Amino acid sequence: MMPSRLALALLFSLTLVSGCSYFQFPGIHRVEVQQGNIITQDMVNQLRPGMTKSQVRFIMGTPLVADSFHQNRWDYYYSVKKSNDELKREQVTVYFSEGKLTNIRGDYAPAGASTKAEDKPDSEQSEE
Repeated sequence: MMPSRLALALLFSLTLVSGCSYFQFPGIHRVEVQQGNIITQDMVNQLRPGMTKSQVRFIMGTPLVADSFHQNRWDYYYSVKKSNDELKREQVTVYFSEGKLTNIRGDYAPAGASTKAEDKPDSEQSEE
């Protein structure tokens, strides 16, 4: 009777220990999650200083954030989380003065710009 109790205790202990191991079920499908406005370099290349808000909206789409406190600033944001947990983010901010496009910042710069658009703190950006 003693060896069977010992065998049962050993079997129970092994079952508990094996439950502590990490196992990921291989059959789980994880979807790709997209949020925001799709932003492409071609879209940004079409933007020109002096364009009206309606022209920018036609090219870029409705801004994700059109802040009522900063009506001269529109933010476009796009993120996609792939099934392998890779996260890709893109952001473009456009600024207007008197209803006309004056500045573009973010992850894309219009063609012809010498460098990639720089991100500066809002305090350095003039928003008239």
